[in-house]
Amino acid sequence: MVKAGKKIVKYRIVILILGLLLLIPSALGYFKTRVNYDILYYLPDNIDTMIGQDILMDDFGKGAFAMEVVEGMTTKESADLKARIEEVEGVADVIWYDSLMDTSVPMSVLPNRFREVFNTDSATLMAIFFEDSTSADGTMDAIHEIRSVTGRQCYLSSMSAVVTDIKDLSEKETPIYVLIAVILTCIVLSVFMDCWVLPIFFMLSIGMAIVYNMGTNYFLGEISYITKALSAVLQLGVTMDYSIFLWHSYQENQQHYDGDKERAMAHAIANTFSSVVGSSVTTVAGFIALCFMSFTLGRDLGIVMAKGVICGVISCVTILPSLLLVFDKVIQKTTHKSMIPRMDKTAALITRHYKAFVLAFLILLAPALLGYRKAEVYYNLDATLPKYLQSIQANEKLADEFDMNATHMVLADAKLPSKDARAMLNEMSDVAGVKFALGLDSILGPAVPRDFIPAEVTEKLKQGDWQLILVQSEYKVATDEVNEQCEILNSIIKKYDSSGMLIGEAPCTKDLITITDKDFKVVSAVSIVAIFLIITVVFQSVSLPVILVAVIEFAIFINLGIPYYTGTKMPFIASIVIGTIQLGATVDYAILMTTRYKKERGNGRERQEAIRIALSSSINSVIVSALGFFAATFGVGLYSDIDMISALCTLMARGAIVSMFVVIFILPSMLMVFDKVICVTTREMHQKKEKLKTAATS
Repeated sequence: MVKAGKKIVKYRIVILILGLLLLIPSALGYFKTRVNYDILYYLPDNIDTMIGQDILMDDFGKGAFAMEVVEGMTTKESADLKARIEEVEGVADVIWYDSLMDTSVPMSVLPNRFREVFNTDSATLMAIFFEDSTSADGTMDAIHEIRSVTGRQCYLSSMSAVVTDIKDLSEKETPIYVLIAVILTCIVLSVFMDCWVLPIFFMLSIGMAIVYNMGTNYFLGEISYITKALSAVLQLGVTMDYSIFLWHSYQENQQHYDGDKERAMAHAIANTFSSVVGSSVTTVAGFIALCFMSFTLGRDLGIVMAKGVICGVISCVTILPSLLLVFDKVIQKTTHKSMIPRMDKTAALITRHYKAFVLAFLILLAPALLGYRKAEVYYNLDATLPKYLQSIQANEKLADEFDMNATHMVLADAKLPSKDARAMLNEMSDVAGVKFALGLDSILGPAVPRDFIPAEVTEKLKQGDWQLILVQSEYKVATDEVNEQCEILNSIIKKYDSSGMLIGEAPCTKDLITITDKDFKVVSAVSIVAIFLIITVVFQSVSLPVILVAVIEFAIFINLGIPYYTGTKMPFIASIVIGTIQLGATVDYAILMTTRYKKERGNGRERQEAIRIALSSSINSVIVSALGFFAATFGVGLYSDIDMISALCTLMARGAIVSMFVVIFILPSMLMVFDKVICVTTREMHQKKEKLKTAATS
């Protein structure tokens, strides 16, 4: 690898020029990569709710669904408004009173249940179907157009409206996420490293790797908005360590080669590559574990971030060395003394009082584990969005004015006899929390045969082998009440039609709860096993993987357990991905310290001395790495108005700090306690110990 390092040093200008040129196709790929803002899209394709969505699209030409609350308009004005909405590109159908009969006919002809449901003294309701899916570009464009033609008297309530607002908010905030992360990381590294301008070159190198990563997402077709919002910030935080390691190795090699900077950099590249490949593999394994989720948002984030780590490694050993050599004079003029003091006394104190830290570990373990298991999560995607968003105001208006929240849709056999269909509709209408069930056999009551229903209405509610039924619920999405309601409705549907399906946001969210609960267990197990095996191979030890993984898992328990004691609900995705990310990203801190401990112990030093040296030599690197990760994520957590982004970044920031403290205080204590076991079960240490014994005997 030294030869490769010498080539990189020799052709550094060429590498920088090539790196800059590659930014052009990467930027084009970035801007052409579609972003998906619908979380429910990532549910498995083989469940009824998703199969039903496909049928709705294929047979009815309908995808997303919305309810429009219209206030203070006469019947004629409402009819004119409906006509304008129908003309909006992307709108498939609008169902209102005049869909059933001419507006000259008084509403009193309608059954009381539907007249009261769709009208109040000051407002009326329209049901809007869109031609495409919830997060399709055409649907979101249609949402914007409907809002422009309806004005302030109208409130558009739907998942599509929420997704549209998330898109607008995310597109506005995402560039600021990166800016905040870069500024805060530069400040932290400038203060805690030994050069004021060095972080700028770190940011340039990592920034180019981020652009390469985001540009190659084009080949994935699309990515989720969570992946887009988090990947740059997360890649910055996770791959920062590699740049720090290269710099420290470069400084050490300059001393070793009498200031020959090119030779020092060539060896630094070789040292960095061999070390970073080992540590990056654990990080990549953590992200790859997300690909085992049935909820494919994990695969989306996992692939992009695993790819980002690889881009970060390549950039660290090619672009960063070239930058450091080209701008060497600027770097030398801006060096300063690091603000972090030597930690020799701290290391000696920790190793001397290791029993106290083991006791602290045992005391904290039970409450940490309790909080980890009991912490609550939320699944209602609009629950924590800002109240000023139009979609949130519309949802509140629908709930306040009409006592409606979730809208379900039922796909039933078109050949279902009218008698059975009517009985099914009546049973569904009687379920607790159901405001109404609207189908072909309920529009004009039992006395009117289907043939009397206008053809226009029949076409909207019946296509091919299926008929469509709308069910409006008082209960909010993701609540226990609506989940129980969905179960009862499903049982009623299956009673009359074994092929029938309940679809919509609430049934999808219910499936989401079931699927992600299983995913949480799978991802945790896969990430732990994968990283355990990697550490086993790296250290050729049976005991060290157990200790290192246990220490970081303890940090994860603390991090994810804190919300239980603060009464904070986390987004459901946090409980799945944070543990994996924290394990993969911060186990490197433990690996760094353990590598030095293993080296010192193998060289014949006594237990306490070896651990003290390992701790004192690595503590500064651990602090700088953790603070860099913290800086890259904490500011975004404070700034973002999208709670799913804010919560994930806050948890990652806190996780980095918790892991830092656990590695500094708990890991050395564990090494002290299990030193004898480690020496026996670690191949290289055991062999060296046997050689030393043999040498002493002879």
